[in-house]
Amino acid sequence: MKLVSWNVNGFRAVLGKGFRDWFQGCGADVVCIQETKAELAQLDPADQVPPPGWGLAWNHSKKKKGYSGVACWFRDAARPLSVAMGLPDPAFAGEGRSILLEYPDFWLFNIYFPNGQSGDERLDFKLRYYDCFLEYAQQLRKQKPIVVCGDFNTAHTEIDLKNAKQNEKTSGFLPIERAWLDTFVAAGYVDTFRLFEPGPGHYSWWSYRFNARAKNVGWRIDYFFVSEELRDRVTAAGIDPQVMGSDHCPVWLELDLG
Repeated sequence: MKLVSWNVNGFRAVLGKGFRDWFQGCGADVVCIQETKAELAQLDPADQVPPPGWGLAWNHSKKKKGYSGVACWFRDAARPLSVAMGLPDPAFAGEGRSILLEYPDFWLFNIYFPNGQSGDERLDFKLRYYDCFLEYAQQLRKQKPIVVCGDFNTAHTEIDLKNAKQNEKTSGFLPIERAWLDTFVAAGYVDTFRLFEPGPGHYSWWSYRFNARAKNVGWRIDYFFVSEELRDRVTAAGIDPQVMGSDHCPVWLELDLG
């Protein structure tokens, strides 16, 4: 089973940059996107329904138009048992940041985690969202394993961004944010990309400024994590920096569920 995740930085924008061709060619059973910045009703009618042979779950922000938003497409052969929107804490209701798909062998979270760069209040919101997610995931994990993908908005270690020293006081690489990822890993979650690639220079987001992408001056902030019970089911994981259309690129995971 192949799962793909991509922060598209505006679904309507990426539609004009080859998204449909990429979608048909990516070979995924489930495609998760973040930062759609749109309601389904804002799309052309043809884009409001999934392609033949696919289903669609869409969760947009109820608080602010053109903000956040996540979506999942799944093949008919990979239809989930259930679909749920959001996290259980009402403090995060209407954010349009998460979709939970239930499969026979695991739960799949597609999440666009908050950005903490707007100041202390947003950083606190981000950290509370992290904690709420982990508590929820740990409850669900009592029933079956967890897969979580999306834009975490934090680079975990120094090799996960090009200029670590220069960004130690920047949200997205603050010690408190990185410490939460340490806590997450210690709770039994595995960064699947690092099962296959331990080295530096692999990123999933690049600033639009200073020709950063061409120079590969980036950050790895988009992940697939699995709970420890699924570690041995992971057969491949990767990043596709050659895919254009957003300031992020897709990341993916393959699981052997046989």
